[in-house]
Amino acid sequence: MVFLGIGMASERINCPSRCSCQYLEVNCTGQQFQEFPADIPLDTRQLILAANNVSYLPAVELSFLADLVYLDCSKNLLGDDLDFTFIGMAKLVYLDLSFNNLTQVTFSTFSHLLSLVVLKISDNPNLVAIEKDAFANNTWLRHLDVSRTGLTFLDTSTVQHLPNLRFLGLSDNLWHCNCSFLDFITWMTESNIHFPDADNITCYSPEGLRALRMLAAEAQLHVSCLTQLYKRDYVFLCLVGFCIFLAGTITAWLAGICAVIYKVHASKGEEEEEEEEDTAI
Repeated sequence: MVFLGIGMASERINCPSRCSCQYLEVNCTGQQFQEFPADIPLDTRQLILAANNVSYLPAVELSFLADLVYLDCSKNLLGDDLDFTFIGMAKLVYLDLSFNNLTQVTFSTFSHLLSLVVLKISDNPNLVAIEKDAFANNTWLRHLDVSRTGLTFLDTSTVQHLPNLRFLGLSDNLWHCNCSFLDFITWMTESNIHFPDADNITCYSPEGLRALRMLAAEAQLHVSCLTQLYKRDYVFLCLVGFCIFLAGTITAWLAGICAVIYKVHASKGEEEEEEEEDTAI
């Protein structure tokens, strides 16, 4: 009983103020924290900071939590300053950054999370850009949710080369279904990945495709993108035609000059031969 009491007292001492702690878990949900809480036990495996007002995650303090496998920072005020934040957290498997103020995801944002399996960055309305190689190091990523953000475009290579990806949330975004996005839509139809809430994965623009399911828009995009010529295409064709015409004209002119020169030389040769014959006679 004495040892048990000492253990419980030690756990209470090490637990951050206003948080609840169980074995290897710290839960600080809804405590109106403005900053990352101090005194988190270094052996913590699961840290829940959901529903607070944290706007910054200190990379140094996080790096001390080397055994952390689960981190929930949803419903906070985290912005775009997350590059190199997760250095030293190679064991992290689950990361929830949904309902924040993220604006972009770069290669440096999650590149150190080599064991990451679940990543939730949905419900970030200001998230407008994800770099091509943003998840290049997250080869174990299985669950990725980017639903309800400000994304209008996602490069196919961003997710195509994730060998373990099985779940991809894309619903309720402002997808711009133009010819540049056709490759991504085609990849969606050919992949074995599950797209939840597929009825709400729709085109926002152009106007003719608005509210149309993205997978249904593929056929129309194939027709318009593979048969429609744009202004630059007509300019290119005109330039090619002009170059062909110019090359033909120059070739014909050179051929004509060569023919004239040959004819002049041939006639001179005939006249010289006739003069030689007359002289001999």
